[in-house]
Amino acid sequence: MKRLWIYLQDYKKECVLAPLFKMLEASFELFVPLVVAAIIDTGIANGDTGYILKMCMILILLALIGLICSVTAQYFSAKAAIGFGTGLRRALFKHLMGLSFTEIDMVGTSTMMTRMTSDVNQAQNGVNMVLRLFLRSPFVVFGSMVMAFTIDVKAAFIFVIAIILLSIVVFGIMLMNIPMLKSVQQKLDGVLGITRENLAGVRVIRAFCKEEEEIEAFKVKNEALTTAQKKAGKVSALMNPLTYVIINIAIVTLIWVGAIQVDNGILTQGQVVALYNYMSQILVELIKLASLMITINKSVACSNRIVSVFEIKPSMEEGVEQSAEGASRKSEVPVVAFKNVSLTYKGAGEESLTGIDFTVWQGQTVGIIGGTGSGKTSLVHMIPRFYDATAGEVLIDGINVKAYQIKALRDKIGIVMQKAVLFKGDIGSNLRWGKKDATEEEILEAVRIAQGEDVVNQKGGLKGSIHQGGKNLSGGQRQRMSIARALVKKPAILILDDSTSALDFATDAKLRGAIKTLDYKPTVFIVSQRASSIQYADLIIVLDDGKMVGKGTHEELLENCQVYSEIYHSQFRKEEN
Repeated sequence: MKRLWIYLQDYKKECVLAPLFKMLEASFELFVPLVVAAIIDTGIANGDTGYILKMCMILILLALIGLICSVTAQYFSAKAAIGFGTGLRRALFKHLMGLSFTEIDMVGTSTMMTRMTSDVNQAQNGVNMVLRLFLRSPFVVFGSMVMAFTIDVKAAFIFVIAIILLSIVVFGIMLMNIPMLKSVQQKLDGVLGITRENLAGVRVIRAFCKEEEEIEAFKVKNEALTTAQKKAGKVSALMNPLTYVIINIAIVTLIWVGAIQVDNGILTQGQVVALYNYMSQILVELIKLASLMITINKSVACSNRIVSVFEIKPSMEEGVEQSAEGASRKSEVPVVAFKNVSLTYKGAGEESLTGIDFTVWQGQTVGIIGGTGSGKTSLVHMIPRFYDATAGEVLIDGINVKAYQIKALRDKIGIVMQKAVLFKGDIGSNLRWGKKDATEEEILEAVRIAQGEDVVNQKGGLKGSIHQGGKNLSGGQRQRMSIARALVKKPAILILDDSTSALDFATDAKLRGAIKTLDYKPTVFIVSQRASSIQYADLIIVLDDGKMVGKGTHEELLENCQVYSEIYHSQFRKEEN
């Protein structure tokens, strides 16, 4: 929790003024019972109407001053809390964006969403409540006790005993409640995870008539969350009745002792009423404090969960290299080289890729083919350094990818992911992701090469609307727009990771032909399940169970690689039939 206080550094003034004005409000509140006592003992006892009206005006004045102080304190506390939440979200989002795929896989999407939304909101609410009430409530409680001592020492000791007992109850319940609230937030992660999964896959769920099963699975997760919340709520619920019992016993004792003191002429009736009012103030403030403690418990639990994300360090250390030295470097060294590369995912029992070794020169087209789970995507993901090789080296322009600055490395590369992802907005804004200052002519040229002119025309041009995730486009349309987005930046290395699977053979062939005509001669990696998509590549790499079982041209592999031969003949036999 302490680590998060840095996000309040820009709001030091607000953090001082908010509790200060709240304590001013509390100070004026502590004078009210004394004024009431004066009205009873002097005004009512003597029948002095003028004195009573004067004292009532003082009560109204105290109320107005207290209201002004309260509103001012609320303004400063809200400003500090919202600023804290904004800074924390910004820093958390930046930290998450700086993590490698390894850490993102480990944390999980639903967990990251919970941290960014629910947990930050709880922490922000905790800051607001602390600034407003954390000092005010104890100040009123102990202030009431001090004021009681100024009236009568014997009666004031009742306040001391009550406050000690109440503190034990409040802080004891708080310590019991923190682990329970942490468990509640963890179970909330599970509910959010299954909700997100079901909403994202609602079409599949309905297609397979799995609604009832998913409802049942959600019910199990939701009931677990409900059980945890009830358990935490039962402990929290003990606070109010226990504090009420202690306060009411204290009030009964106070009235009893006060009555004896009045009978003996030690106290006046007004002073007893003042003592009763102070005890009532303690009751109100401790109820507020009990509610505040519950909020603080939640905030601390949520803050600790946020801190745990900040403590996740990126496994990749950024290099300092920005580019290869000299323009002639490309003709002297290969653009991409894998030297005996192996990859093991974090937490995996065995290697996903083993002993990958090949060299690619500028302008070459490389086809990567293999069965499902053979490691095709893992291989190309090491080029932009989404994952680091656990053994061997991946070189770009003769330099280890680990030596590059991440931005400099990825500026060289245009990648179209296996799953085409578009963002809410218009077509133009989506295609400018790789190059913000791209002209309309550059964008339309990329669209033409990606065979997406019909999509743009159908949507009414570059201003055509795209829904979140590209839901208003077909699978093939999304893929073509994703390819156009990669082409706009004119990358030195273009990676198409099974990104033409939804295209027909004719469109796929036109796309590959158009890429071949590009004047800047990019080095192209095509990952595909189709032999027809990669058979004309300059180099074909065949993967099987994470191992490179073949490397060469189409003709060479048909003769020398059984895996490739089986893939090719099985597919073309189907096409012939």
